[in-house]
Amino acid sequence: MQRTEDGRNEATQEARPRSGDARVERPSSGDDREAAPQPIFRRAVRGDVPRIVQMLADDAIGATREAYADPLPDAYWRAFAEIDADPRQLLLVAEVAGTVVGVLQLTFIPYLTHQGSSRALIEGVRIDSGQRGGGLGRVMVEWAIAEARRRGCTMVQLTTDKRRTEARRFYERLGFVATHEGMKLGLGS
Repeated sequence: MQRTEDGRNEATQEARPRSGDARVERPSSGDDREAAPQPIFRRAVRGDVPRIVQMLADDAIGATREAYADPLPDAYWRAFAEIDADPRQLLLVAEVAGTVVGVLQLTFIPYLTHQGSSRALIEGVRIDSGQRGGGLGRVMVEWAIAEARRRGCTMVQLTTDKRRTEARRFYERLGFVATHEGMKLGLGS
């Protein structure tokens, strides 16, 4: 795999997130207008963290729990370092025309249940507000599902805030089914 001038891996469709970027073709809309730039899905790098946090904070719910500021709070940098060092974590970004416009975190979890299988957990899915509704989120989640399958996972699971009714419908259209009731216990700071 070749490196670009800015140090990123030149992508091919067959590339995997551990080994570099992955170009993903968007479905054709069927008209003859100029095609939108193709997204590149790649492993996040440290320089992406401010943009990721900006997207996480860019809605009514995220704005109440994220702290997008310049400089970013140290906790984000520590979390990124831990995620990046863990081979069971993939912080995936979608980049279009050199700008990060989407993010999700994919965690691979071994289980003793289900006969010792592994599952993938999708969390923190965000698409830039200017890119929503164009199919990028669908393509990104489908890519994550395919990566989970490639790594031998037998299930993909996720949670979505009950207040995000549009997100729930989005995941249901992708085939996710609400089979369990999720519960959380906040532990403070």
